[in-house]
Amino acid sequence: MLPLVESFVESLLHERRLSVHTARAYQRDLEGFSSFAAKTLGRDCRPRDIDTTLVRRWVASLFAHNQASTIARKLSSLRSFGAFLLRRRIIDDNPAKQVATPKRRQSLPRVLDVDEAFGVIDADLQPPPAEARKTAKANGHAAAAARDRAIVEVLYGSGLRVSELCALDIADIQRSDDVLRRPGSGGASRASSATVRVRAGKGNKDRIVPLGELALEAVDRYLARRPLLANGYSGQALFLNRRGGRLSTRSVARIVEARSRQYGTRTRTSPHTLRHSCATHLLDAGADLRTIQEILGHASLRSTQRYTHVSIDRLLSTYDSAHPRAGTSRSSASAGAEGVNPTDE
Repeated sequence: MLPLVESFVESLLHERRLSVHTARAYQRDLEGFSSFAAKTLGRDCRPRDIDTTLVRRWVASLFAHNQASTIARKLSSLRSFGAFLLRRRIIDDNPAKQVATPKRRQSLPRVLDVDEAFGVIDADLQPPPAEARKTAKANGHAAAAARDRAIVEVLYGSGLRVSELCALDIADIQRSDDVLRRPGSGGASRASSATVRVRAGKGNKDRIVPLGELALEAVDRYLARRPLLANGYSGQALFLNRRGGRLSTRSVARIVEARSRQYGTRTRTSPHTLRHSCATHLLDAGADLRTIQEILGHASLRSTQRYTHVSIDRLLSTYDSAHPRAGTSRSSASAGAEGVNPTDE
């Protein structure tokens, strides 16, 4: 069955134009199913061996080490593969479609409050050792510090996914001197001073998102020091590691977590936390869901609507702590009614 899986993955890449990362995730899920089926059947699994009983046994086996959301994704991969086999008339029906998807607990994204977000951005990390301050290492440290500041500014300011941030090239920072007349402003006012071009984001779709003035200033300060990290590298990657190569998503996660620890946020902070915080703070300030959907690059408005629950929860929390006649029972009941785990907030 594995050659058919490889053909399916090729169709995802070239026909549906999914990203390599997404296509490989499908492949891993299907290879996992193929391995389970081979052990269960005592031989290699053929497409016509797949039936609802085998699929249900596979799903049941996944519960030992996977969350419901992961199992749902794996089952979705098998359904998509079944549809692929149906189109090619290799099978007569799609048994995976007859197996119920495990119910997923709807957890709210963790977000920082505005002060915490600013604190992570402004976090003052330790300077280089005293003996290195008068050497080239000090210059490298200053360049890395400027880079790290620019990274968190862009993650929070533009709501990018970490993979999108790492894929940015210098030319993707697009400057603009456009002046817009905003309703009620009484005159012309400058729009966001730059934009970020996100190339082949999730779903392999390009988009343009705003880049605020503070984020642009941080990027410019970093670009002035970027040659210190480039080490002769002639490529166009925006964010570089200390060897001059493109920065990895894992490195960005470490940078964000280090700044979070330095500031002392209430919860562990990841690049995705900054993305969630960007969306929630935009909504709190009055941005409409469609605009936030465009900025985040969500294919469905349903994905963006999660942030309305975060904002409502924050509103209720503020009310409960500030209003003299507010009680705690109502907010607790509200959280229970929404199926929200307070530890997820």
